[in-house]
Amino acid sequence: MKRIIHTSKAPAAVGPYSQAVECNGMLFVSGQIPLDPATGKIVEGGIKEQTVQVLENVRVILEEAGYSFSDVVKSTCLLSDMANFQAMNEVYATYYPNEAPARAAFAVKTLPLNVLVEIETIAAK
Repeated sequence: MKRIIHTSKAPAAVGPYSQAVECNGMLFVSGQIPLDPATGKIVEGGIKEQTVQVLENVRVILEEAGYSFSDVVKSTCLLSDMANFQAMNEVYATYYPNEAPARAAFAVKTLPLNVLVEIETIAAK
């Protein structure tokens, strides 16, 4: 059975997609960008500040669905420039200090609103 997840603590979907969808014990979190849900604006700063906001958006969606970072099995990190990989990875590692999930990370031509990072997440119970 499919369950749509929505929380006002994360940025609202700006298109025909859900913040997350749960199905058969798996949670699929749509790619999150560094939008501050309180202001609707991109957080100020560089890749580290943007990565923190992205992962905080992921956190509140996971929590709304009854999951946590320890349930995450796969992440996909999209970067505007691979030169930002090391700094993004330093922040990312603080959210997964033990048993990190499988992950892919790659650069793309352009991300929404010209942000530096977007991360999608899959969790399982």
